[in-house]
Amino acid sequence: QVQLVESGGGLVEPGGSLRLSCAASGSIFSIYTISWYRQAPGKQRELVAAITSGGNTTYADSVKGRFTISRDNAKKTVYLQMNSLKPEDTAVYYCKLVIHWGQGTQVTVSS
Repeated sequence: QVQLVESGGGLVEPGGSLRLSCAASGSIFSIYTISWYRQAPGKQRELVAAITSGGNTTYADSVKGRFTISRDNAKKTVYLQMNSLKPEDTAVYYCKLVIHWGQGTQVTVSS
């Protein structure tokens, strides 16, 4: 049984930073790619960033240079460091491991 629990969302002003965390249960965490997605109101869910078991990373063009994904396999946790946040980053952020999704955490960027 895999469960994913996101945390770290909130309200931040443009230009600010947030660090999201996704803690996983179960034994498969370290061997699979884990991803962050986001979904803004009225829009489709989109891939933000992903990190493989070996640490290779992929980012959406819209967040390159501003967001950093990392993982701690010992803690079964993946992080998303978000800097220079923009209003268009406002969305619910989800982590995904194989077919499993977390419940999401709201990020709102507004002055």
